Amino acid sequence: MILHKQRSRPAPWPTRRQSITHWWLTPFIALEWVWEWMAFALGNWTFVEVLEYLETFSVLVAVVFFFTESGDRIKQRHYQAWQVINTAQGKGGSGGRIEALEELNADHVPLVGVDVSAAFLQGLNLKSANLLRSNFSAADLRNSNLTGVDFTLANLNFANLRDAQLGGARFAQADLRNADLYGSRLAGVDLTGAALDDADLRGADLRGAVWRQVKSIKGANIAGLENAPAGFVAWAEQNGAVERPGAD
Repeated sequence: MILHKQRSRPAPWPTRRQSITHWWLTPFIALEWVWEWMAFALGNWTFVEVLEYLETFSVLVAVVFFFTESGDRIKQRHYQAWQVINTAQGKGGSGGRIEALEELNADHVPLVGVDVSAAFLQGLNLKSANLLRSNFSAADLRNSNLTGVDFTLANLNFANLRDAQLGGARFAQADLRNADLYGSRLAGVDLTGAALDDADLRGADLRGAVWRQVKSIKGANIAGLENAPAGFVAWAEQNGAVERPGAD
């Protein structure tokens, strides 16, 4: 709300000059008297008041446009993130993909079918992401937070998941062959239909894992497993798993 103060008409110059007690103050008081008249004139000019209202209105319009166009800005941001991911597809290094993936996931964008094979993604945080049919083959995901991720039908062949947080992740029918899961947290994961051939599971935490319908585990190294479910070790060894603590 704009409030306008009604200005009184300044006194004529002869009257003002009579109030000057020291002659050297005359130039300063004269200048002030000129500004008072200008302020009085402008303060009573309707056009100036209209300009003030227009300024306030323009701010309001800008705010309205800011919120109405927020959806377009979000779409543009998502488009740029996907462009970063797709442009670097098949290349090593990060190439900005860590930030792009995390931004999309933070906005609850499904990452179904994303291909980041051979990418350097250490420390990636994709908690609860939808990575159905994604391709993380040979990707470096050490120390990443992938808690609750849906890796159904994902390709994780030769992926490096050392010390990754994978609690509650879903690996239904996922390809985990040759995956490095050394020291990873796998509590509560669903391994239904997963292929674990030649995977390195040394020191992995399998507390509460769903494992009875694992597709295959031949050659997997299960030395030093932590909190292995009852019957898992015996079943794994019967199906070709080995225990080699010092294996490379």
